[in-house]
Amino acid sequence: MKFWQNIYANFDVVAFEFFGFKVHWYSIMYVIALLLALYLAKFFVKKFQFDIRDKILDNYFVWAEIGVILGARVGYVLIYDANTAYYLTHPWQIFNPFGRNGEFIGIRGLSYHGAIVGFLLATVLFCKKYKQNLWLFLDLAALSVPLAYVFGRVGNFLNQELFGRATDVPWGIYVEGILRHPSQLYEAFLEGFVVFIVVYLFKLRQKFEGELIIIYAGAYSLARFACEFYREPDFGIGFVVFGLSMGQILSLIMFVAALLFYLFFKKKLMYLKG
Repeated sequence: MKFWQNIYANFDVVAFEFFGFKVHWYSIMYVIALLLALYLAKFFVKKFQFDIRDKILDNYFVWAEIGVILGARVGYVLIYDANTAYYLTHPWQIFNPFGRNGEFIGIRGLSYHGAIVGFLLATVLFCKKYKQNLWLFLDLAALSVPLAYVFGRVGNFLNQELFGRATDVPWGIYVEGILRHPSQLYEAFLEGFVVFIVVYLFKLRQKFEGELIIIYAGAYSLARFACEFYREPDFGIGFVVFGLSMGQILSLIMFVAALLFYLFFKKKLMYLKG
């Protein structure tokens, strides 16, 4: 356990350098997540016979990823970043990969809930432009994203960010001399593996189009809410109200929205069956 507890002291967040650019393990995990999501999408299209052509799926993947990156970055700036006012007056700096000293640092600071908004907007616009079934694409994403998301959280762990709260559990990780929960790995398991299992089981008895994306939103919200009890609140924000973090507040809002959508669609389905 001693090596594990001190793993950060013996691990470099930079995997390698390429022509002077530092390639972080987080970036590698992110690329793996993207490729896995696309692979899983194509796999499930064939397995469950989604009416989506391969070329359309490839095109959609580009749209969705652009929406995710834009939404995640803007969401972080508006919700979590301590320099929100600066970015609002200097919007071109939001996606500037170079620090104020000119050093390449990549794009840091991404919000999951912002990514969801960006993803939804991109999907709506894509389906409207190419006359595709919106709920079909959203359900496919619900199946394809969770397992890929595991690599995103592992990337957070390897990048030594989003630390857990202080603890005395034997599997804790030392961060600047303080033993903390490896909350990123908790999230990888609950928000990734567990959410996938839940969505997949619902797919086996799916009742209406759109059900899977709603189940995904609800399951993820509950998993994220639970994991936040082991994750250090965001710097500069802390606990917002009733001892809850910003992540938990946003997750509760997301869960309520998912629940309302599910009840609405279920009632509509019962009405149609008459």
